[in-house]
Amino acid sequence: MISVATALEQLFALVPPPEVEDVPLTAALGRVLARPVIAARDQPPFAASAMDGYAVAELPVPGAVFRVIGTAAAGAAFGGATGSDQIRPGQIRPGQAVRIMTGAPVPLGTVFVVIQEDVTREGDRITVLPTLGTGTNIRAAGSDFRAGADLSAPRSLTPAAIALAAAMGHAALTVTRRADVAIIATGDELVVPGQPARDDQIAASNSYGLFALLQSLGAVPHLLPIARDTPAALAQAFDLAGAADLVVTIGGASVGDHDLVAPAARTAGFDLSFHKVAMRPGKPLMAGRSTRQILLGLPGNPVSAMVCGHVFLAPLIRALQGLPAAPAPRENAVLAAPLSGNGPREHYLRARRGDAGVIAFDRQDSALLSVLAQADCLIVRPPDDPPRAVGDRVDILSL
Repeated sequence: MISVATALEQLFALVPPPEVEDVPLTAALGRVLARPVIAARDQPPFAASAMDGYAVAELPVPGAVFRVIGTAAAGAAFGGATGSDQIRPGQIRPGQAVRIMTGAPVPLGTVFVVIQEDVTREGDRITVLPTLGTGTNIRAAGSDFRAGADLSAPRSLTPAAIALAAAMGHAALTVTRRADVAIIATGDELVVPGQPARDDQIAASNSYGLFALLQSLGAVPHLLPIARDTPAALAQAFDLAGAADLVVTIGGASVGDHDLVAPAARTAGFDLSFHKVAMRPGKPLMAGRSTRQILLGLPGNPVSAMVCGHVFLAPLIRALQGLPAAPAPRENAVLAAPLSGNGPREHYLRARRGDAGVIAFDRQDSALLSVLAQADCLIVRPPDDPPRAVGDRVDILSL
């Protein structure tokens, strides 16, 4: 058996350079940006008012009176006033004011925007009140970002990042292609959920949990028909997965009489990188590569499959889609209940966080999906970790 860290290193070594494509902003959410986005101009491209109020060309004081000579609105800059007191188009002089709205370009010569709550107005005259604030209420040109600033890559595109790319002047973004994943559940004991089952059969639950996990990661999962425990059925399943970037098998990865996935994978052209990892749950795990696909073979126990999905499948998908190859992120938490010493394998305990800290569930059997559904994290125990007391700090992996 190899360690979890070694297994991840070998798994990442199977990942080819990601392919890229251009998508419109409306299709970019959750995609991985492949190339930096460069701002075409300053934002804002002009000095703008931060408030509704009056633009003036001198620092105001309480009691000061200004004559309103025009209006500036967002998208409609002040063009100037008629008459001999205009210096040049769009400029104001001391003693003058321009009614201005939030986001509008400030007129030339503006040094202060008096907010509308700090003045009284009668006709074309405003008088500054004693409530006058000290801020200028002017956003300088380029105060958000300058032309040439970049939105760095790679990164997963959030709503805020997409808004920033739009503000930078881009209608489309270069992103990595979404990973296409074929899911093959194996075993004579499995039936499709909702279909009639014999007394010795169970629903193929793992497939749907992993399908949802893959969707949440931005991949494109496909559920293939359940493969029965025969070489012919497994060969057909691998053939059906021919267009996928990644083939995920569930079950049949151990060494029992009916564990046929490894030999079937070799027959399908996969060279296996590893087979068995020193972890619990999830020891019967394997990975490999053919000339055009990656294989990840997960254990069949429901919790084992889902834990390995978070520990191995999620980091693999992120790497396939152009994000840095890295283990699933961990946090540090305080124990709210003691833990006994750990054995020789890295252990992932289903747990839940509370006000007092994190506490592992009493039942940790790898078949108990009901416990996994209540968990919001996994406590990660290193091999041979000694007993832990309340208040000790442990690593956790969020679910």
